[in-house]
Amino acid sequence: MARISRRLLVLSAAPIALAGCAGMGGPIPSASTPITQTEAQQGAQYHPQLLAEFGGAMTGTHAQYVEQVGKNIAVQSGLGNARESFTVSLLNSPVHNAFAVPGGYVYTTRQLVTLMNNEAELAGVLGHEVGHVAARHSQRRQQNAQQNSLLGGGLAILSGILLGDSSLGNTISRGVLQGSQMLTLSFSRQQELEADDLGIQYLAKAGYDQRAMGTVLASLAAQNALDARLAGRNASVPEWASTHPDPASRVQSALAKAGAGGVTNRDTFLARVDGLLYGDDPAQGMIEGSTFIHPELRLAFTAPQGFYMVNGTRAVSINGQGGQAQMTLAAYNGNLETYVRQQFTAAGGQNNNLAPAQLERTTVNGLPAVYGTARVNNGQSQVDIVVFAYEFARDRAYHFTAIAPAGRAGTFNSMFQSMRRITQTEATSVVPKKLQVVTVARGDTVASLSRRMAYPAAQEERFRVLNALGSGEDLTAGQKVKLVVRAR
Repeated sequence: MARISRRLLVLSAAPIALAGCAGMGGPIPSASTPITQTEAQQGAQYHPQLLAEFGGAMTGTHAQYVEQVGKNIAVQSGLGNARESFTVSLLNSPVHNAFAVPGGYVYTTRQLVTLMNNEAELAGVLGHEVGHVAARHSQRRQQNAQQNSLLGGGLAILSGILLGDSSLGNTISRGVLQGSQMLTLSFSRQQELEADDLGIQYLAKAGYDQRAMGTVLASLAAQNALDARLAGRNASVPEWASTHPDPASRVQSALAKAGAGGVTNRDTFLARVDGLLYGDDPAQGMIEGSTFIHPELRLAFTAPQGFYMVNGTRAVSINGQGGQAQMTLAAYNGNLETYVRQQFTAAGGQNNNLAPAQLERTTVNGLPAVYGTARVNNGQSQVDIVVFAYEFARDRAYHFTAIAPAGRAGTFNSMFQSMRRITQTEATSVVPKKLQVVTVARGDTVASLSRRMAYPAAQEERFRVLNALGSGEDLTAGQKVKLVVRAR
């Protein structure tokens, strides 16, 4: 949740619309058609919003390297002036994601880059996104949605490899719980496979190992499985809470289509990503186990047992089998009751009559607080929506919006009661993690190097997934591998 106290004052519950996408109501350009002026204008319009939503664009040598690889692979698409027409951004986001928008705007998060193990994999991911742009998948998706009157508007982001329709439950509104993982529309399996195919073609043209598309998908699938197990989710994310589609089913397809040969540029890649920030940025707050702590906003809270958190730019989402919640802020005029009612209205979306049955005042760890609950129909069942708000200053408040089956909102009570201010000492003790590339020395083993990972548990599992090592695979002296260590 990055710098929202200074940068983001009002959160809109409504999705952003991309009205008038190229091809709406008319023929959609083919993959060989250069980017049109209309498409370029659309991308330029939404680019700043996407940067803000996903932590901003990084600068420096890491970002320059990603941009270089991205533009080189974009040239292989055959789109006119591809190098000049594409904008490639490395996002300061701790989620594994990559996407694109019309007009040649391609994005990958730093966290996804840390999972890669060679330059060919980076080129494959970016090539997949270039393929979405070239094939005009966003326009086709938006056109179909409008024709079927299913979506009524939404940010038509090319969700790329990772992020699908990530609404957290079939609740009364897609905008009830909004965070960085709620902005994209999923593509059909056919479109994803088409983008994979195009990415593989671009890899071949650029001289890269075409198998990289399959290997990076395999690493992502392994990371998904590990994250799920560590979060206590029995190695699977409930469909209604998924923040990205499982890539495992596409691994074999991508590997089967790939030809032999080509370079990976592994050592070059590892040298260029050494030192890249890993996981949460303290400026956006950090998830440490089941606790979220924000050293700049000076707050912390703990998720309920069995729930997992995702730290987005505008909100922290808390997900589990028993419900979903998000913590964020909105404009505050000094009246907590008014603030809470406004959040119910925002959560209701088109149902702007959503309101709590009553409001209760309380104090949580010295913080003035107000909360309320509303029960609404959700298809064949009912759900309870809770807004629990805290005043941190006369002009600043934060709140949870939680959704649970009717009568079960109490599962979030421990979290509501855990919100607190943190001390300056606690704030200064928050240290980020970074990627460190090391050369395996004689006598080093997976076990010995894993102990250097900056985690209290599952060190070897994390190390193996990070380096795409199989369960029985050993290391060789002179080999370069990645570690996750404390930045200081």
